[in-house]
Amino acid sequence: MIDRLSSPIQRRAYGSGGINRVQSPWRAVSVPYASILIGSVLPIWVIADVMPAMPPLGFLIFLGWRLMRPGLMPLWIGVPLGAFDDLFSGQPFGSGILLWSLTMIALELIETRFPWRGFWQDWFTAAFALLLYIAAAIVASGASLGAPVFIAAIPQALMAILLYPLFARLIAWLDRFRLRRSRRIG
Repeated sequence: MIDRLSSPIQRRAYGSGGINRVQSPWRAVSVPYASILIGSVLPIWVIADVMPAMPPLGFLIFLGWRLMRPGLMPLWIGVPLGAFDDLFSGQPFGSGILLWSLTMIALELIETRFPWRGFWQDWFTAAFALLLYIAAAIVASGASLGAPVFIAAIPQALMAILLYPLFARLIAWLDRFRLRRSRRIG
């Protein structure tokens, strides 16, 4: 009779490696914020003439983390993350602080009202927040408001909305990486 627990596959799955291992506290805390900051810096490498071609990736990643892990970030985190985004987005300083903070407050209200949301509701919430964010960023930028400015922002808004499922998948992978067990206790 072959002992099933002595096979190499079983030893790896149940023996060494699975018990007495915890996730890294540094990685558990830093991955969400680092991904948001990288998303805020990433669009500066894409050059656009008149209007930005890239969606607000930092805000998109911020929305994804907030919608997928509601209790992960404190309510006040919109201030420092919005300030960092303002430094790299070219928006007037304070617009990101205001818009990211208002987004955190609005998402907190939505979370208390509808705690049982699914993917489609999250996608709709993210799309609505992205549209409001892009429109408010145009208003806060000091550009002369008119139909041509808002029409020029339509491709950016559509790309942001259509990229949300891809970023939700990326954030789910980052969340698994964040919580992966890494070191042995004792």
